[in-house]
Amino acid sequence: MNEFRLPLGDVAEAVIDVLTDALGALFDVIRAIFAGFYDLVDVILSTPPFWAVIVVIAAIAWFAKGWKLAVGTLVGLLVIVGVDQWANAMDTLALVLVSSAIAVVIAIPLGILAARNDVASRVIRPILDFMQTMPAFVYLIPALILFRVGVVPGIVATIVFAMAPGVRLTELGIRGVDREVVEAGHAFGSSPSRILRQIQLPLAMPSIMAGVNQVIMLSLSMVVIAGMVGAGGLGGDVVQSLTRIDVGLGFEAGLSVVILAIVLDRITGAFGGGRTKRSFRSKRADVAAARPADEPAPVATT
Repeated sequence: MNEFRLPLGDVAEAVIDVLTDALGALFDVIRAIFAGFYDLVDVILSTPPFWAVIVVIAAIAWFAKGWKLAVGTLVGLLVIVGVDQWANAMDTLALVLVSSAIAVVIAIPLGILAARNDVASRVIRPILDFMQTMPAFVYLIPALILFRVGVVPGIVATIVFAMAPGVRLTELGIRGVDREVVEAGHAFGSSPSRILRQIQLPLAMPSIMAGVNQVIMLSLSMVVIAGMVGAGGLGGDVVQSLTRIDVGLGFEAGLSVVILAIVLDRITGAFGGGRTKRSFRSKRADVAAARPADEPAPVATT
């Protein structure tokens, strides 16, 4: 029998112990902040009558893509009400929205940094590979130790699991901007930050929104796993149905997850692929917008 063994597990356990002892107060603060965000969003979604929330979401769907998506959203959400999963669905939606928002706030700046700095890109990419390929259950172990049972470990595990596509697609979108447009902005004397804000980010917005869409979808895929650590919602019912071998409860909770996923996917996809496309602005207009106010426009010559 081979006696050689790398003590990687012991090292990981030692690191968690050190973090728990040295930064326990910091993790308590983070836990309170995340729980506060979740409670706020959950109250906003759960306090009004279900029909008011459905009307608001259907109106967002209509604004995003038109009446067909609004009607589909209305029917889907009424199905959730019909199977008596509305309260759980709103708990799950609150968890997804909070996790996705935090993941996007972290992912987009990291994607911008990776797009503008090759060294940062080479450092960030293997970390993203690790985050995406590590089994999601593994994230729950340190999350439980650091943040205790409840919704916060589910939020933390969801953020780590869902953040990678937001970083990758932001970097991809910015790197894919036409170099001639960027060089024209430099030729007009625009600063790098102005070029980023008024040329690169608008042109990369479809890719960035695709990343946001993927972050939301991956967040929903973590619902059941979050339910295993006390996050509740639809994931809690799925876990409960598994322990009880309750086919009916599992189907109703699973169907509700599917409906939420479809609604969120279609709405974010519509904003990313339709209204955020740069049909309202040409490349020349992008360059002109990035030109300093005191810079005269170039005179056409023949």
